[in-house]
Amino acid sequence: MRVDKRPGSGVAKIHVEDDGSYFQVSQDGGTKKLERAKISLDDCLACSGCVTSAETVLITQQSHEELRKVLGANKMVAPDQQRLVVISVSPQSRASLAVRFQLNPTDTARKLTAFFKKIGAHYVFDTAFSRNFSLLESQWEFVRRFRAQADSKQALPVLTSACPGWICYAEKTHGNVLLPYISTARSPQQVMGSLVKDFFSQQQPLLLGPGSCTTAVFSTQHLTPDKIYHVTVMPCYDKKLEASRPDFFSQEHQTRDVDCVITTGEVFKLLEEEGVSLSELESAPLDSLCSSVSAQEPTSHQGGGSGGYLEHVFRHAAQELFGIHVTEVTYRPLRNKDLQEVTLEREGQVLLHFAAAYGFRNIQNLVQKLKRGRCPYHYVEVMACPAGCLNGGGQLKAPDMPGKELLQQVERLYSMVRTEAPEDVPGVQELYGHWLQGEGSEQASRLLHTSYHAVEKAGSSLSIRW
Repeated sequence: MRVDKRPGSGVAKIHVEDDGSYFQVSQDGGTKKLERAKISLDDCLACSGCVTSAETVLITQQSHEELRKVLGANKMVAPDQQRLVVISVSPQSRASLAVRFQLNPTDTARKLTAFFKKIGAHYVFDTAFSRNFSLLESQWEFVRRFRAQADSKQALPVLTSACPGWICYAEKTHGNVLLPYISTARSPQQVMGSLVKDFFSQQQPLLLGPGSCTTAVFSTQHLTPDKIYHVTVMPCYDKKLEASRPDFFSQEHQTRDVDCVITTGEVFKLLEEEGVSLSELESAPLDSLCSSVSAQEPTSHQGGGSGGYLEHVFRHAAQELFGIHVTEVTYRPLRNKDLQEVTLEREGQVLLHFAAAYGFRNIQNLVQKLKRGRCPYHYVEVMACPAGCLNGGGQLKAPDMPGKELLQQVERLYSMVRTEAPEDVPGVQELYGHWLQGEGSEQASRLLHTSYHAVEKAGSSLSIRW
């Protein structure tokens, strides 16, 4: 393949070996092996192109090999010198692994806990718990912005922010046009980062275990956030980019809220490298962030495999704004299955108009409507992946099973988990009172919300059209 034809340089060719090695072939037949380019996560975020999937980026800071290094380093030092390793598993990853190993969700969660502790982790949490806070903050934010729409043209629509691929696209391609509409609520991954590095670290004065949500005394001798190595297991490669954002880095403690993100596929690699089949492991009790709450089984939320933002905000807004109790949310498919609408009507008048837009085909149409001032929605659940998070690029594939059938099985196991309203989940209200100092507090804003930044376009030899 010809890659260079500058005056005086002749023609250079690139030859690719079967193992993926690259060689430059000169005109006289000589060859030179080329090194792979290494792009850091910060490079990705600084680039003016749109990295909406990190599958093709060589990420050296976020991988299961990095987790192995930390676990290995812990084995070489005394216990009081070790970093406390905390692993937070997403419900989507758990469902994907459950399908692969033919387990139910509860057994999968317990066996994953056993596996991670076997290789050296200290605690294993479920990001469904942190999602409670993300959903509640999203609900309250929407009601505030709906009531403020008369005073601000950019109050609505509210666009969800839990998908980092979508956020990356918005920041890099449409900047200030889109950013005012995007929800400031942190994603479940980054809320878990706050929970682990702020609340949980303050409950670890002597590394004895989780503290109580209601009776914790914040000792000055607590474990500092940099002494915790926090890993998340996610269905999406772009979560690595999200964790690397400067917004989620503590200058005071020189540590990220989430130190390392590994995908579902990387967990499977870890299992293979350890020679372990998840289905053959003994189960272990589930961990809870609060010692006053006993986690007997994983729980989830209504509203589909991408977090249920649309449904939770819709139900809350209907009740809070119009006094209407919604028992069932009815979706109306539009041009394709990844674009659906939900409306709340009373006496023929549309009170709320929500939508779910998955995949970049639908996202681009949504963006064009916004730019033309013709977006009819009050709220849009936006996800970069077609079919949403359960179909994320980091999920397990099945060579012997069609993708559609595999996705249906993952959806089925994901939906088997008992659902709870976020405000009713044990520990949530206590944490709002004792850790966050109340709903809508400055502390809640700092730890549960974030901001977005338009990325200036730099000169590039690549021409990217969206």
